[in-house]
Amino acid sequence: MSGTPRGVSGGSDEPRTDADLLAAHVAGDREAFGELFTRHRDRLWAVALRTMGNPEDAADGLQDGMVAAYRRAASFRGEAQVTTWLHRVVVNACLDRLRALKVRRAEPLPDDLEEYGGRGSLASAAGTVDPAEESLAAERSRQVARALATLPPEQRAALVLVDMEGYPVAEAAAMLGCAAGTIKSRCSRGRRRLAVLLADLIDDPGTERDPATARGNQEPPRSVPSPNPPRGPPEA
Repeated sequence: MSGTPRGVSGGSDEPRTDADLLAAHVAGDREAFGELFTRHRDRLWAVALRTMGNPEDAADGLQDGMVAAYRRAASFRGEAQVTTWLHRVVVNACLDRLRALKVRRAEPLPDDLEEYGGRGSLASAAGTVDPAEESLAAERSRQVARALATLPPEQRAALVLVDMEGYPVAEAAAMLGCAAGTIKSRCSRGRRRLAVLLADLIDDPGTERDPATARGNQEPPRSVPSPNPPRGPPEA
């Protein structure tokens, strides 16, 4: 009779938790880390893309983060959720790359951005949008991406996590390894900057708030439109 698979608590038909998968990876299970990454790939890619500002650098940042997580898995002590830890590793990898490359310019997101609307974030698309509205939304997304790219990396990361991905301030602070007050301060400064750069969009009555910005935030953001990133990094 076969025993219970490593990392699984309960019957064999029960899906392994994130903690189970990470523990199984540390124990030598060659499939576990890939399963864990696949489970959270969309959200990690969304954060990497919005932080880096373009798909090429985002793919590099995500890869750096996943390599680091793969190698440092044994250091995970369970003091936070596995997803929080993964986000922290990926965001730190992106910030390290931004500092090293001194990336301050904005590059346009993919032309087919609207095709992936709502994927990889807390927002979910509802209904059918006509082509004219989709084109306008895509242009707004590019404007937001360009504006985000002008912010210091730490401010950008805080805004991405809190205002665009909808994480609570406390969880974003855990991901970035700083105090909640620091996150609030970075978001506040970043919003003031974006309010100037995106004044036309914010004042446009046709611009709606991204539902992701209204969920789970301790400090409601001002009406800053959110770009919807592609589902995943470009295929090799």
